[in-house]
Amino acid sequence: MHTEGAGGHGVGGQGIGGHGVGGRVAAHDLRHHGDTEVRDDGSALVDLAVNVRAGTPPDWLRAHIAESLGGLAAYPDGRAARAAVAARHGLPVERVLLTAGAAEAFVLLARALKVRRPVVVHPQFTEPEAALRDAGHSVDRVLLRAEDGFRLDPAAVPEDADLVVIGNPTNPTSVLHPAGRIAELARPWRTLVVDEAFMDAVPGEREALAGRTDVPGLVVLRSLTKTWGLAGLRIGYVLASAGVVADLERAQPLWPVSSPALAAAEACMTPRALGEQAEAARRVAVDRGHLVAGLREFASDGVYVAEPAEGSFVLVRVSGAVGVRDRLRRLGFAVRRGDTFPGLDEGWLRVAVRDRATVNRFLQALDQALTSGG
Repeated sequence: MHTEGAGGHGVGGQGIGGHGVGGRVAAHDLRHHGDTEVRDDGSALVDLAVNVRAGTPPDWLRAHIAESLGGLAAYPDGRAARAAVAARHGLPVERVLLTAGAAEAFVLLARALKVRRPVVVHPQFTEPEAALRDAGHSVDRVLLRAEDGFRLDPAAVPEDADLVVIGNPTNPTSVLHPAGRIAELARPWRTLVVDEAFMDAVPGEREALAGRTDVPGLVVLRSLTKTWGLAGLRIGYVLASAGVVADLERAQPLWPVSSPALAAAEACMTPRALGEQAEAARRVAVDRGHLVAGLREFASDGVYVAEPAEGSFVLVRVSGAVGVRDRLRRLGFAVRRGDTFPGLDEGWLRVAVRDRATVNRFLQALDQALTSGG
């Protein structure tokens, strides 16, 4: 595990990922995301680059959102949705803030909180660091290593860090860190931000910190994008102390979340929705097991799977990954390049979990991409 600086004018560091490359590290494209792989000429590809669950939103949720359109003339009123989120996590409403997706929450945290030394634990979703840098902060990185299974060692985080950001389960590594280990990062003077955007895809949401009030400085971010297929609607929320919520709310514009997004948030907190979510998480686990087992079959071809994978995606190191990714595109499949994540290089690819039939077709295409050579 390494620590490196990442200021606004380039990135200095001791190493990158699990390969121990010394010296100066090239800057990563923090604004590259999976949707880039399926824009324009990639729109017809089978999408294994974006981690949104396929076949969503479900019909009942589409209908509920459509019903909300009759009230578009009125300004959004988020009280009911906020109360529903609070009840779902057993918290008072003062500890909940609704946001236009988790991405807005990262911007609010970067702009509203007064921090001296923010640290982001990588590899992980790059928007937290991008938001901090855009807000003028110099960001330090803790790089988790492949040979350590991308596991967190709390002792590697600088003691004077007053803001620490980590994902759980982590995008793109699919590692699910023990909640107790993450809680070891808490300090009375520190804001501990845990991105749980994919936690609802984990059966039983084991290792979740959402709803905890005993961890000092804890801020948990949640998204309804992934499980419910609402990337275009932009809805997420923050769970934090009342004081932090108030600080973030002051940094928001008026009416930041649209009425249809509020309707979706309220609907996704119902017992029916939570039951469907739990079943979806179970299916993801089964389908992920099938994908991982299939990928293991290519070990002799230079394919390594980062395990254990616990999210709705799998991180894979592939010999000749750049060429393999291009050949997969020609065969009709989009996967996510890994080199835009600090701590990874161009040898890594991220593959979203899909149903068994889609996975089988992908594995056949991967076989061709690995053996065709060019």
